[in-house]
Amino acid sequence: MTEAMIKIKIEKLVEGGYLATSDTLQGLIAQGRTIAETIEIAQDVAKKLIDSYIEHGDQLPFEIKTKKD
Repeated sequence: MTEAMIKIKIEKLVEGGYLATSDTLQGLIAQGRTIAETIEIAQDVAKKLIDSYIEHGDQLPFEIKTKKD
């Protein structure tokens, strides 16, 4: 299993809930009712995006630090 550290920004939405985005991993957008739920969804989205990079042979953004178990 590989782990990656990605910076995300979480903001409170006026209409309620939270939104997570990342400048490091373009396309990472996650919305949840709580901060914890938003982080959990963001982790799932990040995993799918990184898996797609790897599957297509694309290089990960250099800011993403990976750690192999």
